[in-house]
Amino acid sequence: MSTPLLRIQQLRAGYGRAEVLHGIDLHADKGSVITVIGPNGAGKSTLLNSMMGLLPSKGLVEYEGEDIGTLTLEERVMRGIALVPEKRELFGTMPVEDNLVLGGYRQMRLGNAQWRSRLDDVYALFPRLKERRTQLAGTLSGGERQMLAVGRSLMSGPQVLMLDEPSLGLAPLIVKEIFSIIETLRKTGVTIVLVEQNARAALAVADHGYVLEMGELSLHGPAAELAKDPRVIDTYLGAAKQ
Repeated sequence: MSTPLLRIQQLRAGYGRAEVLHGIDLHADKGSVITVIGPNGAGKSTLLNSMMGLLPSKGLVEYEGEDIGTLTLEERVMRGIALVPEKRELFGTMPVEDNLVLGGYRQMRLGNAQWRSRLDDVYALFPRLKERRTQLAGTLSGGERQMLAVGRSLMSGPQVLMLDEPSLGLAPLIVKEIFSIIETLRKTGVTIVLVEQNARAALAVADHGYVLEMGELSLHGPAAELAKDPRVIDTYLGAAKQ
């Protein structure tokens, strides 16, 4: 059995003395899409932030068979892990293309002389960004800002891309577009960890799903099976919209 690209065991994390995650186990195989669904306040963002090294945590965070728990955020980025945060955190007073170029820092540091060519790949995936490449990021629509946040992360050439609520606050048509892009990214071999409240859309695009409630995993399994589980249907799919 091959070693997962990303493996989390007994992960505990929180804020100060308040523990939010109580011993989380999950893994992602290379090229797979896993999703973590659950209600507000379940600890989904805390999970991604601790995996990224933004929060102190206890337990095992293993990447490519190596414990990376002591690595800093910058070191994890250099290793090939990228996070698109819920708030997107773009540089609003800078043009779209400058935001993307900043995302290429990892490739530049790795000595890839052709790192700027990744702009063409991002523009092929997001033609709207190419149309708006000289426009200030702060003037983009919500959907365009999400595309820019994803595109900036892709500029680093990540092996693992973590997405925190990519559909949050977006119109249904844009949500469909975002999830279509996730399916396209899967075909490139990028491993995706998707945290999402839109359980129906998330399970439709994922290989494996985890249900996080009150800081603990209550269910997990193949995404197609979770989508048929009565508990998931009653709690998360009944009111979910695409």
